[in-house]
Amino acid sequence: MHKNIFIILISVLFINCKQTTIAQPQANTTENQILEKIKSSEIKDIIGFLASDELGGRDTGSEGLEKAAKFIEEEFKKYGVAPYFETYRDTFRATGIETYNIVGFIKGTDPVLANEFIILGAHFDHIGTGNEVNGDTIANGANDNAAGSSAVLSMAKQFAQLKNNKRSILFVLFGAEEKGLLGSEHLANLLKNKNTEVYTMVNFEMIGVPLKDKPYKAYITGYDKSNMAEKINDYVGSEFIGYLPKAKEFQLFMRSDNYPFYMQFKVPCQTISTFDFTNYNYYHHVDDEASEMNYEFIAEFINDCVPAIVKMANTTNKEITLNK
Repeated sequence: MHKNIFIILISVLFINCKQTTIAQPQANTTENQILEKIKSSEIKDIIGFLASDELGGRDTGSEGLEKAAKFIEEEFKKYGVAPYFETYRDTFRATGIETYNIVGFIKGTDPVLANEFIILGAHFDHIGTGNEVNGDTIANGANDNAAGSSAVLSMAKQFAQLKNNKRSILFVLFGAEEKGLLGSEHLANLLKNKNTEVYTMVNFEMIGVPLKDKPYKAYITGYDKSNMAEKINDYVGSEFIGYLPKAKEFQLFMRSDNYPFYMQFKVPCQTISTFDFTNYNYYHHVDDEASEMNYEFIAEFINDCVPAIVKMANTTNKEITLNK
């Protein structure tokens, strides 16, 4: 082969190889991608608004609840989380009053697994007013349950950026929980009637302050009903979820928004909480204020929880199951 021709061929091959390398698409986002962690300041902004005096305790049918709903809708829009229904609102009546759940949606990326749904929920309503203390009658509901609401919003933001969930996820802020789980009951019935395939439901309730003298960060209601606690701990790589005897004693499994979903779908539907009856004195109290929240802890809790939900949304099989 002539020397000049050889040099030309080598040059052409080098150029083609370089162009091929440049043209390669970026690798798809994997479930191991690490995002910038949720900051405590972000949590403080969310709870600070939802539990502000301006919202008057977020009672069902109140102007304050409407302000909270609009805030949540704007957060979803900002994150790029779509409404599940025609709008974000799932409207129903509670004790004769029209109210709503706020429902965001991120469709799964897998053509098969996208038909399976994970529901992440927390109620955003509260009781409005309480017994007067030093002239204050507004039951702000910071721990109950602006804190849990901040977890759902933060996870919606994370998953909207990750775009890696093979299963579909609903991010639900329930209304009328304080009226008897009416918002979750309505949505569970609605999804059941649509033949929605629910894999699991994880509810967040009162996560504003850490547990005391416990080896785990949070407990789960209905601990022995499924392997959810075990699998979450496996996914996180630490003893994140534990068993709280008082949760069983007080039948907390049946007292939060997980319960209507369990009743309808008979799949693992449980609530994660850090309120253990000894570490917070302001349940349904006017002093349940934003200033009482431990924002560093809440942010740490959410950041620890995200990898577990990511794994839950991406396993090939349904690894979380009811116990027989």
